[in-house]
Amino acid sequence: MYRLISFIIFLSITWSGFAQIGGDHTYQFLTLTPSAKIASLGGNQVVDWGNNLDFADQNPAMLNDQMSGHFSLNFVGYYAGIKFGNVAYAHTFKKYGTFALNIKSINYGDFLYADVNGDTFGTFGASETSYGIAWSYPIDSVLHFGVNLKGITSQLESYYSNGAAVDFGVIYHKKSKQLTAGVVFKNVGSQFRTYYTEAENEPLPFEIELAISKRLAHAPFRIHVGFQHLEQLDLSYEDPANPSETENPLTGEIEKESKFKNYSETFLKHFIVGAEFLPTENFYISVAYNAQRRAEMKIDTHKGLVGFSWGFGLNVSKFRFGYAQTRYHLAGPSHHFSFGTNLSQFYSKA
Repeated sequence: MYRLISFIIFLSITWSGFAQIGGDHTYQFLTLTPSAKIASLGGNQVVDWGNNLDFADQNPAMLNDQMSGHFSLNFVGYYAGIKFGNVAYAHTFKKYGTFALNIKSINYGDFLYADVNGDTFGTFGASETSYGIAWSYPIDSVLHFGVNLKGITSQLESYYSNGAAVDFGVIYHKKSKQLTAGVVFKNVGSQFRTYYTEAENEPLPFEIELAISKRLAHAPFRIHVGFQHLEQLDLSYEDPANPSETENPLTGEIEKESKFKNYSETFLKHFIVGAEFLPTENFYISVAYNAQRRAEMKIDTHKGLVGFSWGFGLNVSKFRFGYAQTRYHLAGPSHHFSFGTNLSQFYSKA
């Protein structure tokens, strides 16, 4: 375990000096997850060793020989007719490790061509897709390394762009303690072709994530704890309409928010916590809380369940099904649907 922690600290220091987040990245769909189980557990860097191929989308080091022959299909119905999904297949080669092919795509729907007078002239579309090949190999009995190389295309009306990125991660899995931990570096790459010739290359949504999961020894529960955006400590945004420094109307003095409040909010925005109830090996119910999502998307006058997510899944015969709801906004939840199966069960190995 100490090797994993040392590796995380070293890489975090290496990258933190130039990593940025904020609304200035292209290909933001790469940060979304279509998987029902991942979404129900907070949506970012969830680790759970087993045969669910969807976890390899979060960290390619999660690929293992239990996933060989497995096929996964996920679909999300977002707001305003936006559709998002992915498909993946994995296979293990004994001498070379486990490989997976994956395609992730988002369609933003149809938009109206219109002029300043409101006259319309037909419609246009917008979509983005990534094509990936992932590979994982065991370093030793508890450590696994993985990479996922992705080609990216984006078509927004008549504007076209492409690029490439790689995710790489490490997983620590101690079967006897039912403990899994991992770190992943996502979307390390570049935009090759910009949307128009005069434009400068836009950065990709690079992110460092860390996660730990532990199944309780004497109860049917698994606890998940994740940390997102470790490449940047301060995730705060100064809202011009609600500044952190205000002037007292009576004294004229500048009043600042307490340092304790600022530090606690800064820490909590990196934090995701989730839990699963596992009464049998073929059924689960999960719930999670994403602190950054709630802080950024809530409305102070009516916070509701923004930032919370939940879901369930079951295995029936040779098939795996999952459903999840995530609350991004008071406008309503997004709905995630997952399907998976082991294709090798349908043909004879003889």
